[in-house]
Amino acid sequence: MRLLANRDYRHLLSAQVIALFGTGLTTIALGLFAYELAGPRASVVLGTALTIKMVMYVFIAPLAAAYVDKLPRRMFLILLDVVRAGVVLALPFITEVWHVYVLIGLLQAASAAFTPTFQAVIPDIVTDKEDYTRALSASQVAYTMESLLSPVLAAIALSFMTFNWLFVGTSIGFVISAAFVMSTRIPNAQPSAHANAWDRASAGIKRFARTPRLRGVMALNMVVAAAGSIVIVNTVNYVRDNLGGSQADVAWMLAASGGGTLLVALVLPRILKRTNDRTVMMAGASVLVLGTLAAVTMTATGLLTMTATAIVWVVIGSGMALVVTPTGRVLRGSVEPNGIPEVFAAQFSLSHLAWLITYPIAGWLGTMAGFTLTWSILAALAAAGTIAALSLWPRHAEVEDVPVVAEPERSASQQEADMRIGAGANATIVNAPAANTSVAGGPAALENSAQRSAAGREAGVAEGTLSACQCAMMRTN
Repeated sequence: MRLLANRDYRHLLSAQVIALFGTGLTTIALGLFAYELAGPRASVVLGTALTIKMVMYVFIAPLAAAYVDKLPRRMFLILLDVVRAGVVLALPFITEVWHVYVLIGLLQAASAAFTPTFQAVIPDIVTDKEDYTRALSASQVAYTMESLLSPVLAAIALSFMTFNWLFVGTSIGFVISAAFVMSTRIPNAQPSAHANAWDRASAGIKRFARTPRLRGVMALNMVVAAAGSIVIVNTVNYVRDNLGGSQADVAWMLAASGGGTLLVALVLPRILKRTNDRTVMMAGASVLVLGTLAAVTMTATGLLTMTATAIVWVVIGSGMALVVTPTGRVLRGSVEPNGIPEVFAAQFSLSHLAWLITYPIAGWLGTMAGFTLTWSILAALAAAGTIAALSLWPRHAEVEDVPVVAEPERSASQQEADMRIGAGANATIVNAPAANTSVAGGPAALENSAQRSAAGREAGVAEGTLSACQCAMMRTN
């Protein structure tokens, strides 16, 4: 409640929740729209559209993060929301498949710029460390509930209206999101310490290449993408054509995957208190391999039932949550505080690069060669990613966290100036402003450093779903 008393954060959270549910509905409506336009080739259309999304996320997001310090962030966010509202509203009126690709490209370019900018605003709005942890936890709840409830809401809505109205509702949601952002005091970012955009974009990727745990995370990104593509791309055709289901059945099947994610999200914070990140993430990768193999078995044996499919989809949703939730803890423990934004930006791009590989396989190959062969290839990619992660991320690397370094205390006048429009602190993705610390030597400094390290680990569970949202499991934002 203390966090919600912060008016600026409350309005930003409201904008986030509304936009999340709107984009969740858009994803479902887009799949149904693709089926109406292309019929049996709907997976090709949806796979291509999602591939365009990944291209935009891989290339646009780092550029937006590099240049956002030169723009007024509040007006930039409002403009992007308005663009997304207009694009979504235009989707029901198009008649050609290539129109879908053009509009999806515009939509995802706006979303790719919006996401890192929005995430970087929160540390400047919520300055208390404990409240910042709660803010990240609230984002975790919002993303998890959206993956579960958006399909449920879509299923209910599709019982008495056509899917075109889902696009209209999403457009209205983006306009409301823009209104909430407009009512928020968002400070502009200070200029980055890097001299040019290439340095800003490449620093995190270089860190991934030379850090064993981060190389393991890269391999696990492929595991998540291989399994997730089966659910996201192929559910529409599989349920409609193979199972003979309705539009509402498609939404309920996607809700099954979201339900698996939610169940894991409820229990995982307690598990992470007793189990290290590597063990949990490798267990999640194993669950995803089993889930993809079960999907292959279903199609190969002809076990085409709603119940069996729902169970497999729940397993895949659970495995994805096990892998992506602890990722933020791993990233934070692998770099110094001033490198955290760079490594999170790199993870954002690298995770979407994995989806860029698997989406076309699920969409194009699924249409040409059938689900059994396609899902077998995706299962092989998931297994290969798991083996690579085990090799690249040795057990001893789990405890080699980079220590948190104390930062000088800022004066009250500096903190007040940070919250003025146009004079904010440097926006970071996971690093909240420093609390009062001592930079002198001796026992007091060591004690303060230990306390900060503990606080950072406690915040890590919540930060994981910040990574989870970046994996964009069933969303277009």
